[in-house]
Amino acid sequence: MKSKKIYGVIGLGRFGMPLAKRLAEAGEEVIGVDMDEEKVEEFREFSDLAFVTKSLNKEVLREMGIQNCDLVVICIGSNIEVSILATMNIIKLGVPTVISKATSEVQGEVLEKLGAKVVYPEYDMAVRTAKKILQKNLRDYISMGKDVEIVEVELTDKMIGKSILDLDLRKRYSLNVIAIHHEKGIELEFLPSYQLKKGDVVVVIGKEENVSRFINDYSDN
Repeated sequence: MKSKKIYGVIGLGRFGMPLAKRLAEAGEEVIGVDMDEEKVEEFREFSDLAFVTKSLNKEVLREMGIQNCDLVVICIGSNIEVSILATMNIIKLGVPTVISKATSEVQGEVLEKLGAKVVYPEYDMAVRTAKKILQKNLRDYISMGKDVEIVEVELTDKMIGKSILDLDLRKRYSLNVIAIHHEKGIELEFLPSYQLKKGDVVVVIGKEENVSRFINDYSDN
C-alpha cells in the first residue's frame, strides 16, 4: 500500500488557510505554519501538525518536520525577504517540490532561480475576473499553460438547438468538446449529434485565442 504523502503550508492567510484546510479535509497529512497564534489554533481543528513560529530558519523548519514533506507551499508573498528565505531553506532541506506565492514578477524570478515553482494568486484572480466581465457567457476556466485553457461556456441563443457536429469546433476553431453540463449531471461521453439545450454548459479545451474567437462568434451581442 502506498504511504500517505505529507504536505506543508507556510503562511495561513487568505491563500494558505483554505489551501491547507482543503488538503486536510481530503484526508492528507498537512503541516501548517504561521506566526499568528489565532490562525494556527484555527487550523488545529483540521490537523495536529500546526505550529506557531516567528522564524523560518532551517533548524526551526527541521524541528517541525518540514524536511519530511513531499510538497511545501509557501504562502507569504507579501513579505518578500521572508518568502525568499523560507523558500531557500526549504529547498536546502531537500523537499522535492516547493511552490511559492509571489506578488511581483521580480520576486517570482528570484524564487524560480532558487528552484521553486511560482504562483501569482492575485494576478490569476484578476485575469480570471476580467475574462468573465469581458466574455459574459464564459462561466469558468482553467489555464493549462502555454496559452491552452479548459473553458466552461454557457450557451447563447445562437448555440441552442445546434448539435456538437453543427458547431464543428475542431475544424473551425481547433477546439475539442470534453464535457457537457446539464441539469442531470455531467456528460463525458456523447454523440456528435447531441443537440444543445437551454441550460447546457459546454466544456472545451484549446488555445486561448481560439476559445475567445469561438465565444465572440456565437455571442448574442
